[in-house]
Amino acid sequence: MHVIARPALLTFGAVHPAAKESLETWYRIMRRADFQNFSELRKTFASADYVDGFTVFDIGGNKFRLIAVIRYEWQKVYIRTVLTHKEYDKGAWKRGKQ
Repeated sequence: MHVIARPALLTFGAVHPAAKESLETWYRIMRRADFQNFSELRKTFASADYVDGFTVFDIGGNKFRLIAVIRYEWQKVYIRTVLTHKEYDKGAWKRGKQ
């Protein structure tokens, strides 16, 4: 899959060093993957959830969340944001929330 925008991962990893290795592992797996649907993705990322149009990944032992839109038919992953668990719980990342 083509992951768009890796700089979001690098920036978050620079600010939160505890997430850096886990984000890099996630990126390597996604870059080599050929998922056709969410069910196939869950075979590799069992804790992934589909929430309000986004795929949410637990990163770093559930300390961080990576939020993405995945277009399986185009083999593209669009990273919306990476958050701490506390930021994620606020819910501002969901569609229509500011």
